[in-house]
Amino acid sequence: MAIPNLKKQDIINALNFIDENGVPEHNMSTKYVLVSESGKKYPPKYVVAVAYHLANGADISTESFNSVDAKNYLESQGFTIEMKQQEKFELSITADRVESTDERFTMDNLSLGDNYKPLDVYFKRANGDIIKRAYSKGERRNSNQTMPRIACQVFEKQLVALSVEDKEGFPVCKYNPDSEVIRGIFASIDEFKKYRNTIEYLIYGYGNGRQFVIYCWNIFSTILFVQECLKRFGEPGDQFILTYREKDEKETVATETEDSVKEELVQQFNGYRNPFSAMLIESKNLIFRGAPGTGKSYLAKEIAADIISNGYFDDYTLLTDEQKKQVEFVQFHPSYDYSDFVEGLRPKLNDDGTMGFELQDGIFKKFVARARKNYEDSQKSKEIVEKEVSVQESLTEFFSGVEFGVDTFKTINGNEFTITGVDDGHINISIPGNATVNRLSLNLDEVRKMLESGQKFEKIKDITTFFGKTFATQGYSYDFAIYKAIRSKKITASKAKAKQEELKKYIFIIDEINRGEISKIFGELFFAIDPGYRGKSGEIATQYSNLHSDPDEKFYIPENVYIIGTMNDIDRSVDSFDFAMRRRFRFVELRADERLEMLASLENEELEAEAIRRMTALNKEITAVEDLNENYQIGASYFLKLKTLDFDQLWTDYLQPLLQEYIQGMYDEKSLMNRFARAYGYQEPARGDSDEATQDQG
Repeated sequence: MAIPNLKKQDIINALNFIDENGVPEHNMSTKYVLVSESGKKYPPKYVVAVAYHLANGADISTESFNSVDAKNYLESQGFTIEMKQQEKFELSITADRVESTDERFTMDNLSLGDNYKPLDVYFKRANGDIIKRAYSKGERRNSNQTMPRIACQVFEKQLVALSVEDKEGFPVCKYNPDSEVIRGIFASIDEFKKYRNTIEYLIYGYGNGRQFVIYCWNIFSTILFVQECLKRFGEPGDQFILTYREKDEKETVATETEDSVKEELVQQFNGYRNPFSAMLIESKNLIFRGAPGTGKSYLAKEIAADIISNGYFDDYTLLTDEQKKQVEFVQFHPSYDYSDFVEGLRPKLNDDGTMGFELQDGIFKKFVARARKNYEDSQKSKEIVEKEVSVQESLTEFFSGVEFGVDTFKTINGNEFTITGVDDGHINISIPGNATVNRLSLNLDEVRKMLESGQKFEKIKDITTFFGKTFATQGYSYDFAIYKAIRSKKITASKAKAKQEELKKYIFIIDEINRGEISKIFGELFFAIDPGYRGKSGEIATQYSNLHSDPDEKFYIPENVYIIGTMNDIDRSVDSFDFAMRRRFRFVELRADERLEMLASLENEELEAEAIRRMTALNKEITAVEDLNENYQIGASYFLKLKTLDFDQLWTDYLQPLLQEYIQGMYDEKSLMNRFARAYGYQEPARGDSDEATQDQG
């Protein structure tokens, strides 16, 4: 829905109203804040809702529009909107206290836990030893249940030893001072539901199929349970540490339709949730190798989201559009080459209708340019940043006032020209009086640098000296004319204060990296991508550097660029994978059974268990074949197709053709395929059944 029709004064009235009455907890912003001239911060959606309430007498409601709608509207009215800092909070629990770095936390309202996501949980003994959850294969990882699960794990023997009466009276949760204490550790779901008929529970398995079943809902709902465990069984100084964050708006919407006990996040590791994230940061370049279907590509995107959000998200789709610019994804193939990846000449239709060629950057060079700009800008002082912002505003204001192709300018020699267009890197001009070259493309960055320098340029020679050239280029006389025109304009000074750029990380993902001809694609970049030669120490001249606007400019990969590659070990092209690349990447093998947790997305525990059983049996049979090994095993991602297929369809349409390719040319192929089918659990339909199916289709 569109934002209601409001006046700017309505917004100002709303800010005054909020100053007097505050903001209800459920209306606190999770993504954006409106920043007033005095520096106060307000949630944009709530501001708009209050403004509409004051102007029209309607109830205060934020349900009919989202935060992006509110942000865009308020910005159009001249208000300053900033993205809220993504903050992590830490909550510590001991036998006698519960404290959080979030000032809003209170034991008197644990329902607020609905608004938060867990990032990491661990138990810390008084002697400093740390215990984390001992996950089993296929178990869902960090969730609202992780903290009570660790408590059960650490104090399992003591909990088992409790009498039935003590277990039933064990305190678990008390949401507020007026609510009753929720109690009970039960031996089964049925026993639990006799006491509390709800799906809000966790199951902790131990021993020979025995269980603890306790109430569990949001991130805070088992604080009392954990604290009671410490009081009864812990040592002085023992504590639980929970790291958490506010939910994103998308997650808040999702939790309204999904059971929050299914929420799943990867463990935090050295500030990140995914253990491979820290590995990538250490190594700069990482390649995941292994059997097909192990989720290598999906894992690469998880790691990128984890790192880009600084351990805040592992779901790529939750990144903002701005954050997604820090990630790039490409898939190599046999015809991929240097011009696609780095730079090359591409066909171009000229203004007069003729065809020509122009030098264009490839996907990797464009990506590195973004990362390099961020890296270099982050090293600049606030004063330099403010000067650059001021110059950019001057350029924008000047060119917005030029009528392209009409307004004329003169060089110092009296040559007239018009500006026909401006893009991110060039100023295009037309020179009617020049019979030799009547069109020219000037380097916009040269004019920008002249303005940023603060120097006064009185003649062409000043420009030549400034850029360290022996001779002036043809474009300098036109640069000089445009520079003087901008300086002669009275540009409105900016009142906005520029912010110093934050250093960001940029992740480049190369899927199927071994399917391309590496030496042809990377060329001289072999040297630049080496982790030991990041930055200017590894700068190189690219193959087309003589065609650059500045032929002396060097290319380098800054420190904030990280590369992830994926490759299947059974691909025929693995053997020819360049050894120069092997030295520059850290290789990590993903076994077929290492990513079983992805099957949780089937959202059916029986189906998930059956998929794991069949996959395990089939992979065991595959490795029993003399000429095959673990690299030929089937990964869990194949079984995600069970969302739309049954097990037989998965076999006939996907697994059987793949396995036939594996054993092609081997002795007794038919016998091998029968062994695979039996292990998987596929039975060939009887001929009569097949005929009936054919008749039904007819």
